[in-house]
Amino acid sequence: MEQKFANPGPLGLAGFGMTTILLNIHNAGFYPLSAMIMAMGIFYGGISQVIAGLLEQKRGNTFGTLAFISYGFFWISLVATWILPKLGFAEATPASYMGWYLAVWGVFSIFMTIGTLKSSKVLIFVFVTLDILFVLLALHNWTGSALIGKIAGWEGIVCGSAALYLGMAEMIEERWGRKLLPF
Repeated sequence: MEQKFANPGPLGLAGFGMTTILLNIHNAGFYPLSAMIMAMGIFYGGISQVIAGLLEQKRGNTFGTLAFISYGFFWISLVATWILPKLGFAEATPASYMGWYLAVWGVFSIFMTIGTLKSSKVLIFVFVTLDILFVLLALHNWTGSALIGKIAGWEGIVCGSAALYLGMAEMIEERWGRKLLPF
């Protein structure tokens, strides 16, 4: 009897989406960076996506494996850039260096976007908006422009919302046995 694995995509998309929304509400200027964002970054944006990626690997999905494990560790490493200096393990990262960190993730995301082009329109939208988000965040860090930071925040809320929507649409489709939400 062949073992059937559940679709880990909704877990990974929800972890990415919800964490991206919460961080970008901060980036848009609604509240300060806090333990809430860092906890979501480590556990739901980070660890849950890594788990989803490992489960995608069991299903033979190279794209899902690479995406979820990479972005899971993105979240964990991002939070580490905030926490390590506070614990005395490293110097704080200058904004211009953080710009390069975000730019490299943007390049990675552009390649990942190419991998979505034969996928659903919503998944393509998630990755295109993620590409834009990384560009805006890198520019914000390089220039110090508060306006670019706020635009990035709003754009990130859109990106995260699209990811959360896709994850929930996939889960609902599997649960109901038919597509109720278009994706």
